[in-house]
Amino acid sequence: MRADVTASGTATRIEGPLVFLKRTLDVGLNTAVRVRGADGRDRIGRVAAVSEAELVVEVLESTSGLGLADTTLTALGEPLTFAVGPGLLGRVFDSIGRPLDGGPPVAAAERLRVDGGLINPASRALPRDFIETGVTTIDLMNSLVRGQKLPIFSGGGLPHDRLVTEIALRARLRTAGADRFAVVFAGIGISHDTAEAFRAALADSGALARTAMFLNLADEPSSQRLLTPRYALTAAEYLAFTEGRHVLVVMTDMTNYCEALREVSASHGEVPSRKGYPGYMYSDLASIYERAGCIRGRAGTLTQLPVLTMPADDIGHPIPDLTGYITEGQIVLDRELDRRGIYPPVKVLPSLSRLMSSGTGRGYTDPEHPALANQLFAAYARAVRMRVLSSVMGVEGLGPVEQRFLAFGDRFEHEVVAQAGHRTLEESMAAGWHALGGLPPEELTRLTATQIAAHLKGGADAGP
Repeated sequence: MRADVTASGTATRIEGPLVFLKRTLDVGLNTAVRVRGADGRDRIGRVAAVSEAELVVEVLESTSGLGLADTTLTALGEPLTFAVGPGLLGRVFDSIGRPLDGGPPVAAAERLRVDGGLINPASRALPRDFIETGVTTIDLMNSLVRGQKLPIFSGGGLPHDRLVTEIALRARLRTAGADRFAVVFAGIGISHDTAEAFRAALADSGALARTAMFLNLADEPSSQRLLTPRYALTAAEYLAFTEGRHVLVVMTDMTNYCEALREVSASHGEVPSRKGYPGYMYSDLASIYERAGCIRGRAGTLTQLPVLTMPADDIGHPIPDLTGYITEGQIVLDRELDRRGIYPPVKVLPSLSRLMSSGTGRGYTDPEHPALANQLFAAYARAVRMRVLSSVMGVEGLGPVEQRFLAFGDRFEHEVVAQAGHRTLEESMAAGWHALGGLPPEELTRLTATQIAAHLKGGADAGP
């Protein structure tokens, strides 16, 4: 039973979203609070730090109108929770789970803590089965598996928003349970225009009916930004592990989340670590990413596709660096491909899906899918090496076989990487086989003679 306790006139200073108070209440870390000022308006917050003499409260709304003498703090005796129920899909919420679409609050079947419950590692099942995104460089080359966390590493100005919107619209399961597929979309620190574009795209396509959206705007308090992915993942956990759905969570942009974490950490007076980010950023990100997975005995799964923009396109920056340690691969977008008009500009060679082998091949996609992907990787890597050699020696300095690999590199980027619209896996595989058609059969060492005869007959002997 919740027991509310109240203290008045104990605030000592207010800095941005943080209110510092004398400790007159016996409350613990992350306790939900209600903050009221002289204007009579209640604001939701949480206890962010506790010492013997002081409490620090993160206010999740504007602190404008709060004064030191007239601020009243009411501790709600429980952590922040989110009311979830069968009406989550088709709804649009703000950063902290309040409806933005003009509809009523969700009828609560239960209230769940937004910081999530820890999944016992012994209860985790290996992610299996394939999620078709409609993007060839993901489906064919770096397949997304149910229960996986596969981030997209982008850069400022690259079309990651367009890419993840298309994935949210078109992603599907190819096996039994396809009707139980759902999407949770979290926009973190995005502009009003971008938020409206996301909402309009999903609504106009009809995909909103299977989607729950959480939108955090760039002009909202940074403390709200820290909770947006947690509210979204709480909804996703209910849909996956209570309703038995297969949920894909798209979160963009996690760089905005990390910037908010740095800002709030600095407000707390904490000692910074690499590039000013707090030393606990790794564990904080892990508390978000590790909520993906499959649980033995539960029908549903939770898959994450987070997006982050690499500051200065630096993949060694702390945000992508730490994310790469926690997650199971990455999809890397490339500025040079984007300049050349190739969409989506996925840089294939540094991209990786570590769980691809668990959800592709016989029984999941196509028996020849893994071999085709391996051959495309190997051939494209060789084509990139030929580009370096040709820049030094000239194309004429290369042998006939090397020239054919050089031609393959351009063909691969324009026929496999680039795509005008949605592709099924079968269409993606057909594009891959066609791209390999100009290479000598004896150079296709990742394919069997049977596969070459079946798919490349007549094409593998063609010249560049």
